[in-house]
Amino acid sequence: MSLKVQTVSLRKIIRLIVSCAIPLLVGVLAQFLSGGTELYETIKQPPLSPPAIVFPIVWTILYVLMGFAAFLIYEKGFVKDYVRDALKFYAIQLAVNFIWPIVFFRFEMFLAAFFVLVLLWVLVGITTAKFYRIRHSAGIIMIPYWLWCTFAAYLNFGVWFLNR
Repeated sequence: MSLKVQTVSLRKIIRLIVSCAIPLLVGVLAQFLSGGTELYETIKQPPLSPPAIVFPIVWTILYVLMGFAAFLIYEKGFVKDYVRDALKFYAIQLAVNFIWPIVFFRFEMFLAAFFVLVLLWVLVGITTAKFYRIRHSAGIIMIPYWLWCTFAAYLNFGVWFLNR
């Protein structure tokens, strides 16, 4: 009996680690492909723009939170259609999240990046709502990410406006 409990717990821990690692890896890969964030220091920035060091800290926290939220949803049973649907939206928003820094930093297409961010904001909102319906705590855990996307959209629009 004890071995079975330990095996189940170990599997759960592995699923949790994988769930958190996926968005972290997406973020690292996007950062690598975006060519870095040195551009941030050289462009005109809107009021309330945080120092560059804030972004990797905040994004790391948000990636872990969204991975944990996805884990909580996955644990409800991947065989359920509504769980798969919620995780599909999660994957789509993660893909859009991956695209944004490349459009912004690599291609310096600030207005296009803003529209990518608006799409991300909508997708994160939908994902958050779907997560909340399945497991309240998972939806609540996604709220800081959605709020950060709101702030990021303000910053992105400000950068476009000030640097056009």
